[in-house]
Amino acid sequence: MTFLEIILTPVYIFLMYLFFKRRREKLGSTVLKHYHKQAFWFKIIASLLFMVYYTYMTGGDTRTLYFLEGKNLFHLLLQDGSNWKYIFTAGKNMNEHLLAQTLNIGYLQSEANFMIIRLTAILSFLTFGQYTLIGLFFACFAFSGLWKLFMFFYERKPELHKALAISILFFPSVVFWSSGLMKDSLMIGALGWFTYSLDQFSSGKNLVRNFLILSLAAYMMITVKVYIFLAYAPLLFLFILFEKLKAIKAVLLRVFLVLVVIVVSIFSFLYAYSSFEEELGTYALENVTSSMEKLNTTLASMTAEQGAESNFNLGAQFEGTPQSLIKVAPFAIVASFFRPFIWEASKVSQLLSALESLALMLITLFLFVRLGPFRMVRFYLSDPMIFFCLTFALVFGIFIGATTVNFGTLVRYKIPCLPFYAIALALLYNKYNARQYSEKITSKALQPL
Repeated sequence: MTFLEIILTPVYIFLMYLFFKRRREKLGSTVLKHYHKQAFWFKIIASLLFMVYYTYMTGGDTRTLYFLEGKNLFHLLLQDGSNWKYIFTAGKNMNEHLLAQTLNIGYLQSEANFMIIRLTAILSFLTFGQYTLIGLFFACFAFSGLWKLFMFFYERKPELHKALAISILFFPSVVFWSSGLMKDSLMIGALGWFTYSLDQFSSGKNLVRNFLILSLAAYMMITVKVYIFLAYAPLLFLFILFEKLKAIKAVLLRVFLVLVVIVVSIFSFLYAYSSFEEELGTYALENVTSSMEKLNTTLASMTAEQGAESNFNLGAQFEGTPQSLIKVAPFAIVASFFRPFIWEASKVSQLLSALESLALMLITLFLFVRLGPFRMVRFYLSDPMIFFCLTFALVFGIFIGATTVNFGTLVRYKIPCLPFYAIALALLYNKYNARQYSEKITSKALQPL
């Protein structure tokens, strides 16, 4: 950490506090103001810990790729105005002789990587090219997105404000891994803004403003991690649309519209999927099985000296076929939500994730025993919000768990689905309690006087 960072970091944190304080004053509820303030400081602390972790404990793309090349591009912009063309062109067009590290040219072929480098260069004008300060900007953008995601659910279930706050604003893995100069920070922020702006736009509120935010958030998601967008956007769209259709009183018309929406959505998804198949890479359906097979082969050949101490296998034999993927799915879900197990953690960061996964597993087992499998399925199919959250979490969890064989990357890649899985658990428990209360009231009413 440079001397300039030490001097400027408190100043920038104070300015960011004032900015969000002004936003917070517009919130009408005391509860919301409390959550907003606490979540902001939680995020700031996480961002500082993130900086310490990647500066003094481990390396990673955040410093050796994003910051290194981003700051280098910043200096190129200062030296020669003609270099501004690289801000508006694809990373693959970057002159490799201008890079800080020529070995990074391969990484710039990915537009997702170059997006972070581009933003780092732009933010360097506001931060004097200081790593910690740039990380704070990324963290605050992620915080703003998480807050919008919280508001999306809070407006529908205000009585569950504690569970929603824990699931979204204070989920340790989600907060930490989206608190620095990483694609995950940009992705989480964009996901939250995309969710809230689509909801507001569909309600006819501030159409121009929300359309612009929606378009920008969608662009960020598609550029950075298109597979998350393709897994999330259709389910969110259907959830919001079905909410609107519930207002139609004519049953036949409502059923007809639901069927039309489902058919149109399926064809739209297939078209969008085929359009982004190249960007999906290993997450494309036709590549998932072959990628898994290659990963398993690579895993078997690696040694601890090559960094395989954090690798794992699913515990199921994968045969390289789509049918085998179905067999592997339960193991992939376990890997995404409940691993690493305590005994599998080989690093401090993995130990913290293991404790979090253990807590999530215990809550899941508790609900499974309390509700029973049949009641859980019935609640899942009858409640659109549970269906939306749990479907996205499980589908995303299957592909992330099946295509990731390293705990170091798994703990980061899975963070988009963790809030939705936690929300689904909270909704299931709330629905169970409401059903129990209703049955108790009915039982008392039927008792003879």
